[in-house]
Amino acid sequence: MADPVPTLAVFRNPAFRNLWVATLASNFGGIVQAIGAAWLMTSLTSSESMVALVQSSVTLPIMIFSLAAGVFADNFDRRKVMLGAQAFMCVSSIGLAFLAFEGWLTPWLLLAFTFLIGCGTALNNPSWQATVGDLVSKAELPAAVSVNSIGFNMMRSVGPAAGGAIVAAFGAAAAFAVNAASYIAIIAALFAWKPKPKASRLPREAFGSAFAAGLRYVAMSPGLVRTILRAFLFGLSAIALQALLPVIVRDTLGGTSLTYGLLLGAFGVGAVAGAMANQRLRQRFENEAIIRIAFGGYAICYLALALSPPVVVAGAVLFLAGSCWVIALSLLNTTIQLSTPRWVVGRVLALYQTGTFGGMAAGSWLWGALAEGSSMGVALIGAGVAMGLGLAFGFLSPMPDRAEMRLDPAGTFVEPTLSLDIQPRSGPVMVMVDFTIDEADVPRFLALMADRRRIRIRDGAGQWTLLRDMENPDIWTESYHVPTWVEYIRHHERRTEEDIENFKQLRALHRGPEPIRVHRMIERHSLAELRTTPGRRASKGV
Repeated sequence: MADPVPTLAVFRNPAFRNLWVATLASNFGGIVQAIGAAWLMTSLTSSESMVALVQSSVTLPIMIFSLAAGVFADNFDRRKVMLGAQAFMCVSSIGLAFLAFEGWLTPWLLLAFTFLIGCGTALNNPSWQATVGDLVSKAELPAAVSVNSIGFNMMRSVGPAAGGAIVAAFGAAAAFAVNAASYIAIIAALFAWKPKPKASRLPREAFGSAFAAGLRYVAMSPGLVRTILRAFLFGLSAIALQALLPVIVRDTLGGTSLTYGLLLGAFGVGAVAGAMANQRLRQRFENEAIIRIAFGGYAICYLALALSPPVVVAGAVLFLAGSCWVIALSLLNTTIQLSTPRWVVGRVLALYQTGTFGGMAAGSWLWGALAEGSSMGVALIGAGVAMGLGLAFGFLSPMPDRAEMRLDPAGTFVEPTLSLDIQPRSGPVMVMVDFTIDEADVPRFLALMADRRRIRIRDGAGQWTLLRDMENPDIWTESYHVPTWVEYIRHHERRTEEDIENFKQLRALHRGPEPIRVHRMIERHSLAELRTTPGRRASKGV
């Protein structure tokens, strides 16, 4: 493995640096807005579950709409997607500020506007996170993810205290106005950024097929499934602290909005410390060990808060929780990005966010309802137990290791010359690949074919089968379908350098007098077509 890039070295990249700086103001405004919304809800209602739903209203749209946003990130200009999302959030924040200044907000209206802002976040996040992987090299990616966490949590360190002071001095409406103004910096930066357009000879994927391709890719990638499931478990249990903190401050600690802001500031300072420690942890420990540290540390924080400590001790607990929060989420995000090729990274990141924020949305409701129906102590202990179960889950399904994956496009496919007049939308296309395999090599061949089946289906093939000739048992035929000719080309262009090793080993097992043969055939369903169309086209290559 190459030597890790120092965390702050990514600032040498001017494009990354400029966008990172612009996000600071936007993050500051978002945190101030969150403080205002959470504290305003405590004055609009005495219900713990309604206070906790402020977190759900932000995280729920990310769970619902992230995959659609991932399709946009992979198939449209990411800069334009982000501009649209930021403009939408700006308009929503202006509307929220206006209603608050006029005194027209109700609990449900407040939740509606925070939901709208969450929708903008859902649209923006996959494009932004996928853009990070485009701006920096693979070696720089872990550092870039950590630096993003540092930036966000720097604002989380000062933003809550500033937000608490703004709310205490001027009211929640002023906090909402600050957030509306904060979008100006990132919108201006995105207008100024001019990335090089990416040329593609293939047409843009239809929304439905692109949506399905993202789901299929993750479903056929066991390491990604394990990572997303772990993210869900972390989000489900970790969100209780942030969702219930306004009530803890108000009822248990007897604090004000400023106390709330200072405690969230301690969480943010801890998160910055966790982000700075990420590189050292990655050098010393494997992924599973790091994620267990984060789960275990967070569980301890819940148990400590359940004892109703003094404010100073609570600040120290929030510091530890912030460190564990960013260590876990940075590791999960980096693992997703390093395990996914660029053609589908937006959709995979979106599914990761769906899992993470889906867990947060469910957890906000669950722990709020438990606190209201039982007690705050019971809710905190329950969240701590859930975090402990998430730690134990790693013994059954550990995180993927850090082995380097070669996910750049293989670039080995050459589109064949066809005798038929085939258009991009012509299809369905059936492909058959003939192998001659010695009997002694059959077990190895079948093992390689099991992996090949996963790769084929993951990249868009359907109806995959493996056939053996009953008259010539040494002859095996792999068969699969794709809906159109352009999807056949797209299927092969998705092949990565990592996949090539499987294909090389299969070629080494082939014992026929001729190279492996590939038959590409287009289906015809009427007799008239069959009378005028040649049966099939055979060619060499895989």
